[in-house]
Amino acid sequence: MRYLIPYTLLLIVKGVSRLFWRHENHWVGEPGPGDRWTGIRVVAILNHTSLYEWVLAAPCPNRFLRHMARHGIVPIAEKTAERPLVGAFYRTVAAHVVPISRQRDHTWRSVMERVDDPQSMIVLAPEGRMMRKDGLDKEGKPMSVRGGIADVLQTTPNGSMLLAYSGGLHHVQAPGETIPHLFRKVRMNFEKVDIEEYRNARLAEGGEAGFRAAVIRDLERRRDEHCPATPETAAGIPPKDLD
Repeated sequence: MRYLIPYTLLLIVKGVSRLFWRHENHWVGEPGPGDRWTGIRVVAILNHTSLYEWVLAAPCPNRFLRHMARHGIVPIAEKTAERPLVGAFYRTVAAHVVPISRQRDHTWRSVMERVDDPQSMIVLAPEGRMMRKDGLDKEGKPMSVRGGIADVLQTTPNGSMLLAYSGGLHHVQAPGETIPHLFRKVRMNFEKVDIEEYRNARLAEGGEAGFRAAVIRDLERRRDEHCPATPETAAGIPPKDLD
């Protein structure tokens, strides 16, 4: 019954998001037969711009949120976990929330140990830090995908990866802002890929030695191609049902 606390919180988050923001969501390509929200082992949120990315939960069906509450693994930055209110919130959104450093140290190993569970679903932001309004990270460096997700894909033998392409949330809450802007439109695209097929494709590109670099290149290409335009410049894309 321990899952009831994170599940209840996720339902509240979903309700608040639907109440205070408008949502526009699309699928990239065809997710294949069956329930597109099941069989997911990895969720990668690309274009990380805000700690308010919990508003992206709005289109997720309750069965998906229930699975996250039971088996979800969410690595979060130690700095975020230490914040009084924000940290307490994020430590409660999944079955296993693991504070990590920016190094491949014992904190990252503790995440990887949990990925071995065949029912686990890891939810992460592969870029590892937030984009500021100037398009760069906090240190003034261009945004790039970190290699940690390649470790996850090597460890996860099968299932699907859900790529969640955020249109960005600076118009809702940018890093450094405290009060969010309500009733703005939030855009996101989804793509579901088979992990085994994806891993084999990246191995064919770079071999074992180049797998990590191939994953980074591919995810950055997909991010740049499939992330929705900003609310000010978005072009219309025929919507698809997200049930």
